[in-house]
Amino acid sequence: MLFWQYDPVREFKTAFRVSFRGVTMADASMLHGWMNEAHVIPYWRLDIPFLEYKLHLEKSLSDDHQKLLIGKINGRPVSYWEIYRVREDIIGGYYDFDDYDQGVHLLIGDRAHLGKGFIYPLLMRTLHLQFQKTETKKVVAEPDVRNEKMIHVFKKCGFIPKKEVVLPDKTALLMMCTREAFERRWMDWQGNRF
Repeated sequence: MLFWQYDPVREFKTAFRVSFRGVTMADASMLHGWMNEAHVIPYWRLDIPFLEYKLHLEKSLSDDHQKLLIGKINGRPVSYWEIYRVREDIIGGYYDFDDYDQGVHLLIGDRAHLGKGFIYPLLMRTLHLQFQKTETKKVVAEPDVRNEKMIHVFKKCGFIPKKEVVLPDKTALLMMCTREAFERRWMDWQGNRF
């Protein structure tokens, strides 16, 4: 069971409509296509045969330390999210975590959706959902150190780089967003000062 109450049809109003829903096996083909996009392959390394990817997705969906989400803009799927509990994740072995720390992995799928400004409202709304759990004091991310664009996005949304960590699949930059940093960025976002 996850830390937060998750409403899969919750929508937020911005310049465009942002919404999320849970991933199902019916998404396997779309997600496999996204995993084979040139901008995704270097960081996710899931450009594997479809049947192998389906097995990977089944395993991920059955892992109750995380929730898999599809982020949508105006009802159209554009992004994939993994929201997880740090205490049950490998990253928990790399810093002194609090029991209610959460983490986030994300990608924008189709290349046509890159550079449209979608990532900021999607990430801010995801963080808003994660901080609904009052015990959660921070959310972590661990983008690949080579992924300068995502590091920039995380910084803009309130994450602070902490240290490089060598994970089994990548060298990552451990980044943290505290509740206080998020609340400041949220107010900036709401006041159009982002």
